[in-house]
Amino acid sequence: MRVALVTVGDELLSGRTTNTNAAWLGERLHERGVRVERVIVVPDRVADIAAVVNVARARYDAVIVTGGIGPTHDDVTMEAVAAAFGRELATDERVVERLTEEGGYAREDLVEGTADIPVGARPLFNEVGVAPGAVVESVYVLPGVPDEMRGMFESVADEFDGERRHAERLVVDEPESALLDRFETLRERFEVSVGSYPGEFVTVRIEGDDREEVKRAAAWLGDRSTLVKR
Repeated sequence: MRVALVTVGDELLSGRTTNTNAAWLGERLHERGVRVERVIVVPDRVADIAAVVNVARARYDAVIVTGGIGPTHDDVTMEAVAAAFGRELATDERVVERLTEEGGYAREDLVEGTADIPVGARPLFNEVGVAPGAVVESVYVLPGVPDEMRGMFESVADEFDGERRHAERLVVDEPESALLDRFETLRERFEVSVGSYPGEFVTVRIEGDDREEVKRAAAWLGDRSTLVKR
């Protein structure tokens, strides 16, 4: 399964807020065997969000959009996703019932727009906050507040699945440039992918679909490299 993440917010682009949602979702999806192939950050503008969602839903199996949902003036994500599908926004009575029956709100106390989602969408209830998320075909709209986003994602996590990949990690006390020929040979000999991350030492991550193949590849590289003893 191939997924794109779209994170919405002027504060992300200005650097005022760190994009922890993308990092958390990437890790959780990777654990489920799902390939996150693109992370896109867009401003709080309807046209920008709608355009990115339209391109992403055509290319990927699913799109997860976080941020910009709710009734305030800069919460435009639901409007943008609706526009991407050529739909209108409307108050969803399932959301209103949930908020009034289980959330402790009176209907007349709900701010206008709180329960609005694209027509025909499946609502996702917010167990931590108020504003609902929604699923429109292959597009999942989640809150930007991290606790709310995480809780809502867990409610749909089983809808994201793929072939789990196995990994081995080596820490090598050699320059990354000295390892390049070994990496090339490793990829030729084994059905694995290799990533290297320089720092004080070089961390090498070997991944593949077959656990034993990954172990064999790691052993092969380890035998030919100067490993850091921990």
